[in-house]
Amino acid sequence: MKSDTLSYPPRGLSREEAARYVGVGSTLFDDMVADGRMPRPKHVNSRAIWDRVALDIAFSALPDKENGLQQLLERSKREPTRR
Repeated sequence: MKSDTLSYPPRGLSREEAARYVGVGSTLFDDMVADGRMPRPKHVNSRAIWDRVALDIAFSALPDKENGLQQLLERSKREPTRR
């Protein structure tokens, strides 16, 4: 592959790169693809390639873990203030 003077992230990622991109190991990534939380790859000849943009969309759709600070703020709204 020819060297490129532009600096940009690759659009297509290998399985290992895709897993690393979303912050999980390859085995968990495979499970997430199988259950639909992550997209299936595109196929180019014999290679499986994940679209970085599709990974971004799937990652954004994952549920957020409840934020402890948000829980404290909500609890403080329900409880009367003590003085």
